[in-house]
Amino acid sequence: MLKPEHLRTLREVVQLGSFAAAANRLGYTSSAVSQQMAALERQIGVRLFERSAHSVLPTGAAEVLARHAATVLGDMERMIATVQAVHRNSERRIHLGIFPSFADVLTGVLGRMEDRDRAGVRVTVGESSQLIPRLGAGGEMDAAIVYQVGNSGLSWPSALGRRWIAEDRYKVVLPAQWGDLAPHRAEQLVDLPWIMHHPGSSDASFFEGVFSRWSLHPRVACHADDFKIMLAMVEAGMGAALIPDLALRGHGPGVVVADVPWLNTSRSIFALARPERETARLLSLLDALAV
Repeated sequence: MLKPEHLRTLREVVQLGSFAAAANRLGYTSSAVSQQMAALERQIGVRLFERSAHSVLPTGAAEVLARHAATVLGDMERMIATVQAVHRNSERRIHLGIFPSFADVLTGVLGRMEDRDRAGVRVTVGESSQLIPRLGAGGEMDAAIVYQVGNSGLSWPSALGRRWIAEDRYKVVLPAQWGDLAPHRAEQLVDLPWIMHHPGSSDASFFEGVFSRWSLHPRVACHADDFKIMLAMVEAGMGAALIPDLALRGHGPGVVVADVPWLNTSRSIFALARPERETARLLSLLDALAV
């Protein structure tokens, strides 16, 4: 098999017109260049130079081989650069943002990863509207798991790639101390106290629309935007609430979860990522996070 260093030396000799000039450019001795060219001639069985006491002249075969060598060496350099780039991308750390109630999903996936891979993941927890600005130009995060309820006011730069993760259904959550309220009809629940999102938030506006479709105007006992707090309030008997499945994982015995047909509401969970940072490792992690 031809050696790349021999082809590189041949290219320089043909281009510069002498063994000495090629040796000077490549950092060899003239003797080393002569030995390489002799070895190349033996390997291919073709005379590449006409030698005299004062000069060496490349043959036509040498000029043809030098032209092909330039192409081969260029391809090899591009191949090595591509492999090195893939290696750098696969080795770089991943900075991922998630919203709070997605933490259980992420920790489950991280728990199944090898120690080395898990150590390469950095996580920031925040609300979707807080995470998206950190994905923009100059942002430090590679991707973020965010959610949107209906057509709420969440927006993001068009340059970010979007990747679906899951639909997270909302359930009606009631204090267990209220007893069995099945079949949980809308009109049956409207007069009960409710724990709702703070007025003016995108989630609050969406759920006001959900209740309005059923001509319902619930009596609000508490405003809260944190699902853990809402769940604790329900368990304490303060009121009912609409809470998504992910936020209900591991809930206590003090609540009753009702999947009511009239609600039929979910939030869309998806990943936003900067295209230039979509490495194989990041895409593999996002695939594992699809629930």
